[in-house]
Amino acid sequence: MADFKTFLKMGVCSVAVFAIAGLSGVSHAEPFPQDEAAAAETTETSETYVWDLTALYESAEAWDEEFTAMQAQVATLSELQGTLGESPQSLAYAMRSMSDTAKEVVRLYVYSSLSRDEDQRVSENLERFGRALSLYQAFSEAVSWLSPEILSIGEERVREFMAAEPALEPFHFQLEDTLRQAPHTLDEDGEALLALAGLALSQPNEIYSLFANASIQWPMVTLSDGTEVRLNQAAYSRYRSHPNREDRQLVFDTFWGAWNDYEAGMGATLNSQVLSAVFRARARNFDSVLERNMFDDALPPEIYTELVDQVNAALPVFHRYLELRGRMLGVDDLRYYDIYPPIIEADTGVFDLARSEEITFESLRPFGEEYLSLLREGLDGDWMHSHPQEGKETGAYMSGSAYDVHPYVLLNHNDDFNSLSTFSHEWGHAVHTQLARQNQPFETAGYSTFIAEMASTINEILLQEYMIENAETREEKLFYLGQALESLRGTFFRQTMFGEFELAIHEAAEAGEPLTGARFSEIYLDLLRRYHGEEEGVMTIDEPYGIEWAYIPHFYYEFYVYQYATSISGAVWFAEQFLAGDDQVRENFLNVMRAGGSDYPHQILLNEAGLDMTQPDPYEAVVRRMNDIMDRMDALLAEEE
Repeated sequence: MADFKTFLKMGVCSVAVFAIAGLSGVSHAEPFPQDEAAAAETTETSETYVWDLTALYESAEAWDEEFTAMQAQVATLSELQGTLGESPQSLAYAMRSMSDTAKEVVRLYVYSSLSRDEDQRVSENLERFGRALSLYQAFSEAVSWLSPEILSIGEERVREFMAAEPALEPFHFQLEDTLRQAPHTLDEDGEALLALAGLALSQPNEIYSLFANASIQWPMVTLSDGTEVRLNQAAYSRYRSHPNREDRQLVFDTFWGAWNDYEAGMGATLNSQVLSAVFRARARNFDSVLERNMFDDALPPEIYTELVDQVNAALPVFHRYLELRGRMLGVDDLRYYDIYPPIIEADTGVFDLARSEEITFESLRPFGEEYLSLLREGLDGDWMHSHPQEGKETGAYMSGSAYDVHPYVLLNHNDDFNSLSTFSHEWGHAVHTQLARQNQPFETAGYSTFIAEMASTINEILLQEYMIENAETREEKLFYLGQALESLRGTFFRQTMFGEFELAIHEAAEAGEPLTGARFSEIYLDLLRRYHGEEEGVMTIDEPYGIEWAYIPHFYYEFYVYQYATSISGAVWFAEQFLAGDDQVRENFLNVMRAGGSDYPHQILLNEAGLDMTQPDPYEAVVRRMNDIMDRMDALLAEEE
């Protein structure tokens, strides 16, 4: 079972905390720290959008009233214990009561989360958010007996109840999944104990946040032009792509040097996360943490192994890209600090919010009118918090968990191409949520992360091809082709490397190996060097950069990031056919989004679109796309010669 923060942010579905909660909040895989200097520049030139939370609650006072009502409602749920097996009607009544309560608890959480993320300096917002988490914990404890009691009724009788009572129809998938989970469901006392431990087991992520955002003493550096920079996460994000190579090296050496000072403490923090994951897996009778995480969504383990095998087989293609990068940067001895600067500069203009909306809408025309009408509804509404501001949550996400209310999109738009790409990505999540809600009840509207990222990543691919097609100069075309390559590097290769790291550290813990910060750095450095072809002479990775694992927050979300790699693979597979003019595959993909969480994600992809993620096809599509992009770039570069 995921902790509530993971559950809400990542769209994780967990029977142990009542799967009908139907959550689908989604965020990016790496930290996107707010660049305060860029924020100051942007807000002077670009129209700013602020979302309207009154669709959730008219006021903070209205939230307080509903919170009090839900506290009382949650307290009554334990009274349903012992009634499920009395009759089909009793089971339906209990399921409906818990579902309706879950929906309101989630809505309370969403309001508290969004208002907190507007400005994390406001103590009232932080206090409200803490109250929402506590209410969820109370809800989790109040229904912890649910799965054991369903199982005690017996599989045959549960199915008889489902056949006899139409009011149970919205709960069929959950009930079937509960039966599937039988070998890993504890008795009532065990489930209650795990529910009680939920918040305690989630603390490593909180400790990480304190380290990363409040505790590290960030050093000052002076760049070659005399600019003095305090090299925090925001500054690193901005200056790691500096055109001056000596400055890039200075930024890398200084930033990762600061992290290395905290290697032991960060190691202890990540180790506690790994140990808590091992505990949860063993408590539920799984052989490994990977097995537990794949089992939650009924994902065949072959998906994970096929992804890793295919990505490792494709490393020569990745190395081809790195060599192209070195050639275009004019660098013979490619180093890790050469990974971020754009391989060519181009005057692309300013991607303010109005232009980002226009381009996103045009680039997504291949989806058809239904999709575009939903996108237009969102863009015309007050659904978005668009620009950086002091105290605001960094990064970007879509929050779609409040079923009776439209989704919300948080951005930190800086008027550049990356901001445009993020804009398109997050609105892909929003339209996915709208399609799922239109076609599914609350109980099955929440979709898996495994599918969620396909619905957003395909937007980025369509955007890339639109920008390449409409580029006005050779340099601009090369720029967008290079951005497309970077997307594949960062998502297909980098996220799979993260996945291999996660697997290695969890397997080490399961084997009883002690894990320290130094050991994490050793494992991570080996992977960095293998993926980036150090032995082949492609790129040199200096030892201090092995601390990069400490910077990645999603290692606290248990086998989450590999799904970015599977998602871009599925998205490329779909987009390849979209762009070839296959209208049926477009409809198939829309059906995947409409399905929400009405079935297991792998089964939805198979049934609705014929996509089998255990086979090489989607991963080979990524390799084809990457080679095609580099072939197009080589042809353009040859024109200059």
